[in-house]
Parts: sequence; C-alpha cells; structure tokens
Amino acid sequence: MDASAWDERYAATALVWSSGPNQFVEEALADLTPGRAVDLAAGEGRNAIWLARRGWQVTAVDFSRVGLDKGRRLAGDTDVEWVCADATRWAPDRPVDLVVLAYLQLPAEQRAMAVRHGFDALAPRGTFLLVGHDSSNLTEGTGGPQDPGVLYTAEDVLGDLSGRELEAVHAERVARAVTADDGHGGEERRTAYDALVVLRRR
Repeated sequence: MDASAWDERYAATALVWSSGPNQFVEEALADLTPGRAVDLAAGEGRNAIWLARRGWQVTAVDFSRVGLDKGRRLAGDTDVEWVCADATRWAPDRPVDLVVLAYLQLPAEQRAMAVRHGFDALAPRGTFLLVGHDSSNLTEGTGGPQDPGVLYTAEDVLGDLSGRELEAVHAERVARAVTADDGHGGEERRTAYDALVVLRRR
C-alpha cells in the first residue's frame, strides 16, 4: 500500500488505530529514562504522543501526510516533531536513544531496510522496539494483513540485523486479545499473534 492509499484510509475515519499506545510499547518502554526517540511508520502518532507525554523528545516519521496531520491534532500541545518521509530510508541527523517500529508490514527486503535503518540510528545502549503481525497470525490468529509476504517472525527480524552488535531483551511471538462485535450485542474475544523484538545496541 502506497502513501496515497494510506492517506485515503486515514481520511476515511476519525481514527484508524486507538488513541492510546500499543500495549507492548507501553509494557516494554514505561520504565525507560526519557531521551531522544524516533517512531518510524508512526501513522496517527499514538506511540509518539505517549512517549512525548512521558518526557521523550520524539520525532514521528510516516509517508502519509494525512496520518501525521491527524497525529498533530491528536497531540494538541504535546511537543512532537512530525516528519513526512519514507520510514525505510529516513535517518535522524544524530543518534537517538529509542527507535519504535510498530506494525510496519512490508515485503522482506523493504522490512529489512527499515529495520536496519532504525537500528543503525541508535546510540550505544539505545533501545530498538519492533512489534508487528506474526507470520502465524494468518492461520492461528485473527485480523491483520492476509498477505503472507508482509508477515514475519521475531527470528526474521533478528536475521535482518545479522552482524550488528546487539543484546536481545525480547524476541518472541506474543498474544494480543482482540474484541469484536459478536452480532448479538456483545463482544467476542479472539487472539491475535504478534512478533515482538526488543533490542539494545552494544
């Protein structure tokens, strides 16, 4: 899906994603000391805004200007730098302390480019967090992309970073509860599976 298609998707509804941070982002990063952060493929900026409100100096990068404009409105007075750029190629002007890459579902070559650019932007001891729809979600979970070519595992992401000096904090499949209308006025709980990778640069 290209930038214009995402522009249309973001323009079609009030919020495509929730206004709060992704649960794995919140769980993994809540205790980190704030510094400089980059949210790659930030979309409407939910993770960037959450980080900024915790004291981080945040740059939110996405190729959808409509998504970023919605994020800017959602942020209100919260200070976030909004950058319209390709997350697979953009790099900050100096090293950062945290890079977040949430649900960027791309073919392997493009994903690897984004992962490497993100990791390489880190200062020593900086943290890299990636969460995305796991390959197993297609057959075992619910929701998410139905194209196996844009799904991946934690092991795939570690492979993208082969040769880099890193410490793996988490590299695993994780379960996420999803609720949906059951058609009878209630909610049906389902399980989605994500790949979660949390690394520190050595």
